[in-house]
Amino acid sequence: MKKLMILSAILVTFGINTACADNDKPIAVTQLPQAAQQFIKTHFPKEKVAFAKLERDFLETTYEVLFTNSTKVEFYKDGEWKEVDCKYSTVPAKIVPAQIAQYVAQNYPDAQVVQIDRDRRDYEVKLTNGWELTFDLNFNLIDIDD
Repeated sequence: MKKLMILSAILVTFGINTACADNDKPIAVTQLPQAAQQFIKTHFPKEKVAFAKLERDFLETTYEVLFTNSTKVEFYKDGEWKEVDCKYSTVPAKIVPAQIAQYVAQNYPDAQVVQIDRDRRDYEVKLTNGWELTFDLNFNLIDIDD
């Protein structure tokens, strides 16, 4: 009976936390972490921000910025970039790590990076030719999808 009560309490707590997750809140660009604001000023100085929002999921807080040209940038809680998705243009060259840029230039000379995503395990890049490449944190290619 005691185990059943503990299990019930855990499930109720998890249910409440899950219900509270996925809280998206519109924010001003000035409410982004300093690192995110500097990233935008450095890499997208001429772009106009359509909206910015704070996203709270169950275990993670992130920020998302959408520009009027449909480019989207996601940031971690500390303001470091998580994902850059340039739907109609290419990712600024300074964002792409040199080793990845070199690999793409050597193996896909006619393609450019339109999306880059990084997390604790890897980097994923999407190219203009439709290929998706995954690199580990040492910039070794570990997967290719077409």
